[in-house]
Amino acid sequence: MWPTVLINEFKSLTLGKREKMRSKFLFCAVCLLFWPLWSWGQSIVNTEHNLSVSGPGSTKATTESEVCIFCHTPHNSSPQAPLWNRKDPGQTYTLYSSSTIQAVPGQPDGSSILCLSCHDGTVALGDVLSRASVIEFNNGVTTMPAGPAHIGTNLSDDHPVSFVYDNSLAAADGELADPANLNAEVRLENGKVQCTSCHDAHKDIYGDFLVASAQYSTLCGYCHQKTDWSSSAHNTSPATWNGSGSDPWFHTDFNSVSENACENCHNPHTAEGAERLTNYLVEESNCLNCHNGNVASGNIESALSKPYTHDVYSYDQIHDDAESKQVQTMHVECVDCHNPHKANSTAASAPNAGGPVLGARGIDTNGNPVENVQYEYELCYRCHAGSAGSPGSAITRQIEQNNTRLEFDLNNPSYHPVEGVGRNANVPSLITPYTENSVIYCTDCHASNDATDPAGPHGSIYPYILKFNYETADYTKESYQNYELCYQCHDRNAIINDTSTKFGKDVHRKHIVGEDAPCSTCHDPHGISSNQGTSQNNTHLINFNTSVVSSVQMGRLEFVDEGDFAGKCYLRCHGRVHKPKSYK
Repeated sequence: MWPTVLINEFKSLTLGKREKMRSKFLFCAVCLLFWPLWSWGQSIVNTEHNLSVSGPGSTKATTESEVCIFCHTPHNSSPQAPLWNRKDPGQTYTLYSSSTIQAVPGQPDGSSILCLSCHDGTVALGDVLSRASVIEFNNGVTTMPAGPAHIGTNLSDDHPVSFVYDNSLAAADGELADPANLNAEVRLENGKVQCTSCHDAHKDIYGDFLVASAQYSTLCGYCHQKTDWSSSAHNTSPATWNGSGSDPWFHTDFNSVSENACENCHNPHTAEGAERLTNYLVEESNCLNCHNGNVASGNIESALSKPYTHDVYSYDQIHDDAESKQVQTMHVECVDCHNPHKANSTAASAPNAGGPVLGARGIDTNGNPVENVQYEYELCYRCHAGSAGSPGSAITRQIEQNNTRLEFDLNNPSYHPVEGVGRNANVPSLITPYTENSVIYCTDCHASNDATDPAGPHGSIYPYILKFNYETADYTKESYQNYELCYQCHDRNAIINDTSTKFGKDVHRKHIVGEDAPCSTCHDPHGISSNQGTSQNNTHLINFNTSVVSSVQMGRLEFVDEGDFAGKCYLRCHGRVHKPKSYK
């Protein structure tokens, strides 16, 4: 009966009164909509968005008792839904941008501009349309106080909003969920991502008014679906902070790597590293806050303090995620070698790339860029295969070559077996398990000198980030310690005491022990490019150090290969002239 009475009463009202009554009905409907939430203990009344005198937070009105008034009013509201009770801030915002974003953020609109009417700090919290004067707040507060909730007008360090999220964007990015299949908690507003896609102003179940839990980056994963993230260490590691040094998770309440997930490195609001929303502006700080032995078991920070390193500290704001796979401007950052969204601890055998460099970019053996390295040497080739400014050898060679890709090419007359099995089928000095069919990593030679350090070429006490000592100065006394690098694979006794061939007795022993000539005098450890060397003169890694060895007879300086354990040299060394000196 009563609905009929209300309808008849509504019909009898003037147009103006009808509009007022319609507003009342709508406002009541909004209240009824949220009544179940209040009854379930999820009421806005119990959150910091209750700015009335009854609110639980420190920022609240001195006397105003109405809860909804700070955002909504049944009368004289803003044209913007839902019965909005605040002014448009009227600001021009600095928007988020990066070299890799495909979305096109616009000036905040929709619900985002409504949120910013408080959170940009330009409009008084108590300045509402339905009150003739500004509602007073405790402690003289007017606009949003300083703190995480004060976003400001510079949105360049915040997750972008007010952009269209459609199939075209998802396809262009390649790692975004299909907008048609988004989790129900994530709501698009007229096809756009807005503040309300991640936040619900009326409920604070998960903290920060999030629509889903940030633990394990559940909410992030609804949109961001990074390739291989599920098996990455940053998603699966149970490692926790040991309490030493700075808190690596200063902006979360979670206690392990896997729980923090995306937020190990990223901060969705007021991020110091704005372009990638990283926790720190200095790139390596985002890695070394955990990889310093306080969270990760290995201490990379310590390795980077050694005399010879991949010196990440010397470069700032040069690396760009959109840069060429062949490095053009010489620099090195952790993310040049490691993809934090994919890296894990999966082991591999040479030459295959292992888990720590999974997803890193590189250059293949033909000089072509690759998005995900298959072989470890492809990663090294990013910088060490022709990039301008890449470090060269301190040794002056008869054949100069600074491109390691050309030095390790399988068509070369000789090379260390990095890309594939070596050319020499008879190497009696090899130590088990090495054989003539073995393949090795660059990091078998270039890595930390300390076996307890994390694997990889982070830092060493030896030049060229070598794993063991390798003396190259002329007149170096032979010892295991001086040539420890070579003796990891080549048996010292076989090198200097083998009398079964003249090559063993008259070449290695005579020169290394008798003449104090280092291995590097004759051998170039990477290899000799087929574009420069020949199979007659440059087998066995022969490429003379011309600061020690000089030419004879009209500039002749060469080794001539005459078969297994046989050859002759034309050169001058230590005052002795070989023209030629034969070894058979």
